Amino acid sequence: MTALLRVEHLRTSFHTRAGTVRAVDDVSFSLNPGETLGIVGESGSGKSVACLSLLRLIPSPPGRIETGRADFGGIDLLHCEDRQLRAIRGDRIAMIFQDPMTSLNPYMRVGDQVIEPLVIHAKISREQAWHRGIAALREVGMPDAEKRMRSYPHEFSGGMRQRVMIAAALITKPALLVADEPTTALDVTVQAQILELIRKMQRELGTAVIFITHDIGIVSGFCDRVLVMYAGRIVESASTAQIFYKPKHPYNQALQKSIPALHEKGEKLYTIPGAPPDLSKPIPGCAFAPRCEFAQEKCTTSTIALKEVTPDHFSACLRIQLREVDLTPAHLPNRLFAGE
Repeated sequence: MTALLRVEHLRTSFHTRAGTVRAVDDVSFSLNPGETLGIVGESGSGKSVACLSLLRLIPSPPGRIETGRADFGGIDLLHCEDRQLRAIRGDRIAMIFQDPMTSLNPYMRVGDQVIEPLVIHAKISREQAWHRGIAALREVGMPDAEKRMRSYPHEFSGGMRQRVMIAAALITKPALLVADEPTTALDVTVQAQILELIRKMQRELGTAVIFITHDIGIVSGFCDRVLVMYAGRIVESASTAQIFYKPKHPYNQALQKSIPALHEKGEKLYTIPGAPPDLSKPIPGCAFAPRCEFAQEKCTTSTIALKEVTPDHFSACLRIQLREVDLTPAHLPNRLFAGE
């Protein structure tokens, strides 16, 4: 199958007075039509910056895409003309942004913001777009959608603003949807409704999804493949079942041990020791080594590349690559993992 998106050696930095922060450092991955790719990791690991870089939405200055290529249907998103990119953004590629409180224009009616992608890209009448906007709000569970189309963002709660952003992203039926924490502000019922809406679009249109989240439960039941990021790099990549049942990086194992749902009542909650590294300073060797229970001196001396350790399972752990360590996965209850 020909990949819908192929990202190669993406590097994004922020040049500040305190130094150069290497937010994304040599990230490569591919995505097939209809596939759901999950990206997980602690805050500051580079998940959001990597996806914002693909659409060239990094604020410049101080941000700058240093190197890389992102091939989408024969077009390099990182180096194409602005005109080409504007024709793709909001139409063939849509993004649900992380912060619903600041992502909507406070001076525009909600309906105008929902239908804007249609008016720009679909070239249909405003009346047609308005009716489709009402339908889009209904699909994401917005009560009294027709009235809400004429409201302003300050009249909405955080969860309702999140639904507006999701409706605006899905209204053009994109080939690729980048969803950055799309269900954070939603209750469990609406969350399930949104995920089912995305699944329906995938079944009908073959939409591919990049799903950025901290919710391991959603990743386990919604994604086909998972990238685990740490300190701006991909440290593990595999199918969802492999990531959870056969982890090949200590950081992935530590993340799973931190899931509250896996702890017995009264048991002390596991936390990963230490803190993420300062990305404005050179990091010799494995960035996770200072926090890793398996680290040895050789882990801190040279950069460790992502390598295939079992079929279609990649790890950036030197001791795993040398088969010196065999990680034991956390016990995942059936309610957390939807299936292999």
